[in-house]
Amino acid sequence: MSGSNARVVEGLSNAKLDALVEMMFLAASADGEFSDVERKHFLHSVEALTDGRLAGAALDALLERAQTDLNANGRAARLRAVKERLPDAGARMVALSLAIEVAAADGIIRTSERELLMDIAEALDIDRDAAADLVARLTNTSG
Repeated sequence: MSGSNARVVEGLSNAKLDALVEMMFLAASADGEFSDVERKHFLHSVEALTDGRLAGAALDALLERAQTDLNANGRAARLRAVKERLPDAGARMVALSLAIEVAAADGIIRTSERELLMDIAEALDIDRDAAADLVARLTNTSG
């Protein structure tokens, strides 16, 4: 996780942190797989993001709820729910950045993941060109 993201999330409420974690989960599950490598990176990122505030059983419960909500309501509804919990543009940009980092964790951004990242940008009212630039910047430095 980048340092700038860590600084932005320091003072966030639990609801906003939950929204960021859900966004990361949606990105991690975009290709239909949540491999051990992705899960390990995901858990490490969440613990770092939340400075340990969200770990262990609490994190497991949040992930279980996110999976249940995704299965029940679909990805588009979950993206709208995340947007509602992240009303400011800065937090939404952090959410997209975190989603990109998670999607790139295995070293590959698959077509389905890239499409999801653009869907995330659209759902969060982030310009597609700005989102594409962010994807390029973050994936070029992560490899």
